[in-house]
Amino acid sequence: MIDTHHGGLRHSDYVEMTVHFRCNLSCRHCMILDSMHWLTPADDDEFEALLQENTTHGKWKGLILTGAEVTLRRDLPELAMRARQSGFEHVRIQTHAMRLADPDYCRTLVDAGIDEFFVSVTAATAAVHDRITEVPGSFARTLQGLHNLDQFPGVNLMTNTVITRLSYDCLPQVVDLLSSLRHLTRMEFWNYWPMEETGNPELLVSHFEVRPFLLRALQNARAHGRAVEVKNFPHCLLGDLGDALVNDQPELRIDPRFWDEFNRNGFHQCAFRDECGSQQCLGLNAAYVNHYGWHEDLLSPLPRLR
Repeated sequence: MIDTHHGGLRHSDYVEMTVHFRCNLSCRHCMILDSMHWLTPADDDEFEALLQENTTHGKWKGLILTGAEVTLRRDLPELAMRARQSGFEHVRIQTHAMRLADPDYCRTLVDAGIDEFFVSVTAATAAVHDRITEVPGSFARTLQGLHNLDQFPGVNLMTNTVITRLSYDCLPQVVDLLSSLRHLTRMEFWNYWPMEETGNPELLVSHFEVRPFLLRALQNARAHGRAVEVKNFPHCLLGDLGDALVNDQPELRIDPRFWDEFNRNGFHQCAFRDECGSQQCLGLNAAYVNHYGWHEDLLSPLPRLR
């Protein structure tokens, strides 16, 4: 899948490194909410080794700094400057953007070489967003951060909205909410990834309840000129918008213990796995199947390409 920003870069053109595991939100859907206290971020030696690896081999064009909330790292501008000086063309951070409500801090990061911001927007209203993050006022600060960033030429904005029972019916409104952002190039919608076999019943929602709202959000976003990506949703349920399903990800450098937890999701489970031709579908995760079943009468395998 080709991105529409920065000359058509692909996910494989980026490498992602977790450099911080602390956050000032408690998002109910957070994949590492229960593990960030024991996950170990990359240390300076690992960071420098990654920079040297790219200087030597030129494997990637962009570096993504992530891991809980990276703006809580005081030396984030220094990390970005080192990455750009080592030859990375782009530096992206994944953030809830609350600290970016301060325009001076925005300028500090942009001046340090961060030109891409992947911002979590959990819902379309303060009431729902702040309920999900469990921090009053977080919605207003995130929105202010996005609008502050939008004032800087050359900055590329992307957003991610996690789909849960708390948020699925406001997906089109999220698109409308952000419609005035000039530098918003891509909107992503990630279906809830439970880091356990049962999942949180408060967050689980049927794909068939989600589908009409998700399809409308995708159509609206494209009408506004945004690229769109959907993660962890059945390919066959997206119909003519099936090309929006992109489960590709940049290479992730993270504490290897993370993968034991992540794989508890139980990927690629589907009654039609052996006959479906989709190259992107991750099937139904374990928590979803335990709650809603296999949907054998509702899902349809995609034809295999010859």
